[in-house]
Amino acid sequence: MTVERAPKLVGTVWGLLVLNTLGSTGAETVVPLPRSLIQMVTMGALVAAFSLALVLNLRLRVRPSAFLFLLTLLLVPSLIASADLESGLGALFRCARLALFVGTLWLLSRWWDGGPTFVRHHIRMYFLVLCTVAAGALVSPGAAMPDLYGGRLVGALWPLTPPQIGQYAAVIIGLAVLLVLGGRTDRRSAALVIVPSLVLLMLTHTRTATLGLLVGLTLAIGSLTLTSAAARRFFSWAVLCAAVAAVVFASALQAWFLRGQSEENFSNLTGRAKVWDALLAAPRTIGEQVFGMGLGDKSFDGLPIDNSWLAVYHEQGLIGIALVAAVFVALGGVALLRPPSLARACAIFLIGYCALASYTEAGLGDASPYLLHLAVAASLLAQPAAAAPLPAPDPPRRRVPRWARTSEVT
Repeated sequence: MTVERAPKLVGTVWGLLVLNTLGSTGAETVVPLPRSLIQMVTMGALVAAFSLALVLNLRLRVRPSAFLFLLTLLLVPSLIASADLESGLGALFRCARLALFVGTLWLLSRWWDGGPTFVRHHIRMYFLVLCTVAAGALVSPGAAMPDLYGGRLVGALWPLTPPQIGQYAAVIIGLAVLLVLGGRTDRRSAALVIVPSLVLLMLTHTRTATLGLLVGLTLAIGSLTLTSAAARRFFSWAVLCAAVAAVVFASALQAWFLRGQSEENFSNLTGRAKVWDALLAAPRTIGEQVFGMGLGDKSFDGLPIDNSWLAVYHEQGLIGIALVAAVFVALGGVALLRPPSLARACAIFLIGYCALASYTEAGLGDASPYLLHLAVAASLLAQPAAAAPLPAPDPPRRRVPRWARTSEVT
């Protein structure tokens, strides 16, 4: 496959995928939006994304990808567990959604070349989502920071929960910082993204997103320190500032981190541990252990699971866990084998963030922002396509004297 510049409409396809993964549940919005309407918009966005990607790639040219191959295999236990309709028709509907989602990524893989194209699309689209969150906070501060969520920032125009907003903010902050260190954008443009996103992240009080940002950036910048002076300077200043902040603002940071919770509530991860224990203790048949219960809403007995590995075990069984683990092994292994570069650092950041967030957030086994983050990492780790060979120049024509052009001999 030769080098080919991605069409501008690829960014539109990516934006539609982002819209599809925003979900339909969350806080109450300023203008009440029926859940059926939101689901219609999100599913319509996925169908439009697949259709547009198919139009852009009518020849069905794709790049080999272990990541996408493993996601395609993940459909097998999902379909097997959902086929008996024990989880209802909704399980088959979610399987169809996952199939369309993975199919769209396959069509887009044609333009995965190890460059920052999809990183920029990722930042732009999620920054637009954060702009709607900021607009909702300005229009109705009470609806944007309701008591129901403990005064944490939520989506007042589109139903978004604090963990969602924190996730989007943390991911684009980390990617923007790495683009600055790699010289792919100027500091002013990066500041326009980083500063407001950081404010929104703090207002969400999302510990998982904050820790994921710090751990992911530490791993990514650490991979650049041997080859980038800018990365070394940034790392040194970051460590110094973090040490000073830890001493000067220790009490404020502790209060922000605890969010007013008791020690017991904090130790069981805001009630998550009780749901996890109940899920693991529930009786299951051999088939349910191997293939799962079918794709659902990532809940158990009406309570959110909030753990990707347990959610995958519940819905796609041990086979699903093996496939998701293989995704991280494949992406992480390729990243470690690549020489130091900006693309490798961005991929390491995304892989590290998703790995850490998987402990308290669900989504690795279904169409979700986490799979989009990992898809960007896969696009960054793809081998650059070979350049098309230049056509060979025509050999110079010998000039034949006029007296030699006749075919007769005199």
